[in-house]
Amino acid sequence: MGKAKLTLVGAGPGDPGLFTLKGVEVLKSADVVLYDALANEELLNHCGPNVKKIFVGKRASMHAYQQDKINEMIVEHAKESGHVVRLKGGDPYVFGRGHEELEFAEKHGIEVDLVPGVTSAISVPALNQIPLTRRGINDSFWVMTAVRTDHTLSQDIGLAAQSQATSVILMGVKKLPEIVEVYKSYGKENTPAAVIMNGSKPNQKIVIGRVNNINSLVVENEIGAPSIIVIGETVALGEDKLKKEIESLNI
Repeated sequence: MGKAKLTLVGAGPGDPGLFTLKGVEVLKSADVVLYDALANEELLNHCGPNVKKIFVGKRASMHAYQQDKINEMIVEHAKESGHVVRLKGGDPYVFGRGHEELEFAEKHGIEVDLVPGVTSAISVPALNQIPLTRRGINDSFWVMTAVRTDHTLSQDIGLAAQSQATSVILMGVKKLPEIVEVYKSYGKENTPAAVIMNGSKPNQKIVIGRVNNINSLVVENEIGAPSIIVIGETVALGEDKLKKEIESLNI
C-alpha cells in the first residue's frame, strides 16, 4: 500500500472531453475513487483495473451520502488503501465543498493535492456562445449559489441585480421564481436570461428569454436540475445563435 493521500479532482461540466490531462494521470494512479453524481462515469475508464470505485453522489433533495460521512470515508480509505481520488463535478473549489474535504483529510495526517476542473459556471455559457464579459456591455461577472445553508435565497443575487454584471447562478432552478422577483424589483424585467440544463452533454436543453418570461419557458420546456441560470445583457449574444439554429432547422 502506498502513502495515504487524497487528491481532489475536478471532473468538469459533463463532457468527458473537457476533463484535464492531469486529471487523467491522477485517476491512473488511484487506489480508490469516490465520485459524485455530476461527474461523468466515462471518466472512470481512466482508472486502473483494480481500483475501487464508490459512488457518493449528492443532488438536490437526493443526498446519497451526507458530507460528514464522505469526509470520514476519505480518511478511512486513504489509511486502508493509499491514494484516494475524490472526483467532483465542475471545479472542487466552486461550490463543491472541496476545501472542506481537503482540510478534514489534512487534519487527519493525510497528504493532500488538488487538480482544478473546468467549471460549468464559465464553460457552459461559453459552449452556447454566451460570453460572460463583452467589451462595451459589462465589466464583470458574478458566480453565485442561489441557496444559502439555511435554504434561503442568497442576498448576493439582489446585489448583482443592481449592477451591470452578468450573473451566473448555480443550483438555482427551484428558486427561479424568487430570483425573477428580485430582478423585477430593480426594474430588470427585460434583461436577457438563459437557463441551461445538462450543459455540455448530448442531452443539454437551453431556453433563452427575458427575466419576465424565463420562468414560464423553464416550465414549458421541462427544465430541471442540474441547470445554471445566466442573467445579463451578454445573454442576448447567445440568443442570436439559438435563433439561427432554430431557423436552420425550419428550412
